[in-house]
Amino acid sequence: MVLVLYQVATTMSVEVGNRTTLTEFILMGFSADPQMQLVIFTAFLALYLVTLAGNMTLIILIRIDSRLHTPMYFFIACLSFLDFWYTSVYTPKILAICISQDNRISLAGCGAQLFFSCAMAYSECHLLASMAYDRYVAICNPLLYAAAMSRSLCVGLVAGSYLAGILNATAHTANTFRLKFCGKNIIDHFLCDALPLAKMSCTDTQVYEKVLLGMNGFTILANTLAILISYFNILLAILRIRSASGRRKAFSTCASHMISVMLFYGSLLFMYSRPSSTSSREKDKFVELFYTVVNSLLNPMIYSFRNKDVKEAFRKAIQRIKVPR
Repeated sequence: MVLVLYQVATTMSVEVGNRTTLTEFILMGFSADPQMQLVIFTAFLALYLVTLAGNMTLIILIRIDSRLHTPMYFFIACLSFLDFWYTSVYTPKILAICISQDNRISLAGCGAQLFFSCAMAYSECHLLASMAYDRYVAICNPLLYAAAMSRSLCVGLVAGSYLAGILNATAHTANTFRLKFCGKNIIDHFLCDALPLAKMSCTDTQVYEKVLLGMNGFTILANTLAILISYFNILLAILRIRSASGRRKAFSTCASHMISVMLFYGSLLFMYSRPSSTSSREKDKFVELFYTVVNSLLNPMIYSFRNKDVKEAFRKAIQRIKVPR
């Protein structure tokens, strides 16, 4: 299998002077064993269908149930919309590779995959910070919540999150594909990401890596700081609540968001804050699999299973379907 990949790799490049410039890449994926490919296909297909169904169901419930027409659920629906597309950036390609045994991805396809994955990831970073601000207003200023979190502000925060994600992704992708890729075109990964692509560059990547670290670091740290400030004020407000039931209710409204933040930001920080000397391809694959595919599956569960309003909306929707017309 490795010999075949190497022979195919030699046909996917063009000569420019004395240097071979790559026009396509080969994604090694998780395994070259045909039997394992079938197992991987089955597992990813199941994950993909459950992820799409979970996020779409949550979006539909929030849309059709008037009790869920609040800023908090509006942000949750927008997060599910992001996760719906985020998992679609990688999973269809993984499934296609398992079925066709064709591990090739074009330079344009690799660039598109990197752009859309960055756009979704950066947008989710900003959106989670916006959701933290929503929880801050709800708990610290409950009487002014409806007026403070107006529809125009909520739409503006979501649109700003998406726009910031697209702008960051544009800069990120342009910076990556200014590099010259030459030599072997085999990527020991299941996706086109910045770090494995940088390792394939035949030009000096010191400036590129500093820019990449700066962009990721600023985005993650700035949004993390905004979330920490929001939750610090939330904690102070909860401590001022006299009744234990009131404190539990206030905390429960933030619990799902905190879990989502810890899972998403934790995997990102683990991925990009480690020294390169301690990284390994298998660990990198697992971590990126978590925040690109698994996290999109977990989010609708996190915001549904512990939420009485969502469960009640789901129960009523099922009853409407069962009732004959």
